[in-house]
Amino acid sequence: MGEVHIVDHPLVQHKLTILRDERTGSKEFREVVSEIATLMCYEATRDLPLREVSIKTPVAPAKAKVVKGKKLAVVPVFRAGLGMVEGILKLIPPTKVGHIGLYRDPETLKPVEYFCKLPPDISERDVVILDPMLATGGTAVAAADALKKHGCRNIKLMCIIAAPEGIAFMRDNHPDVDIYVSAIDDYLNDHGYIVPGLGDAGDRIFGTK
Repeated sequence: MGEVHIVDHPLVQHKLTILRDERTGSKEFREVVSEIATLMCYEATRDLPLREVSIKTPVAPAKAKVVKGKKLAVVPVFRAGLGMVEGILKLIPPTKVGHIGLYRDPETLKPVEYFCKLPPDISERDVVILDPMLATGGTAVAAADALKKHGCRNIKLMCIIAAPEGIAFMRDNHPDVDIYVSAIDDYLNDHGYIVPGLGDAGDRIFGTK
């Protein structure tokens, strides 16, 4: 059964306040999204297995730990998820990157996949879906659906802010997926925005309206 992990480290919470502030411009917003992704990645990779190796320090031989060859991939959801990629690659450079594009059908209001490009060995990797906002949960569920169709078995979802409705919908549809989030806000308003939230993450990252 997947769990909900709230990453409430003081540095994450401080940077989250910067994101929420309407006075924060696109350049700083992008930088802080990337920084939060790096900090959250520490928690999301806490279960990486280790193996022991023999090395020699400048003083003496020693036994030390290295990551035990686990393959990782991140899959940002267009557009806003792209803002989280660089922060993770700085921490774990060998990580492969896939991409999923989804839009909401104006009539059915359901996500429609319009782009999907994944590493060829995606089914052999632990995968982290990246999307700054978990609002209704429809996009995250559709992304996880797509990954499972490609044979992925170990999937995590990393968001910066979530609404209770989005978490509930994700857990109902993919109870095996762990969710990592830095804040769970109050509710969704009539326009599907998280309250208090931070507005449209994609628009604020890329300076669009």
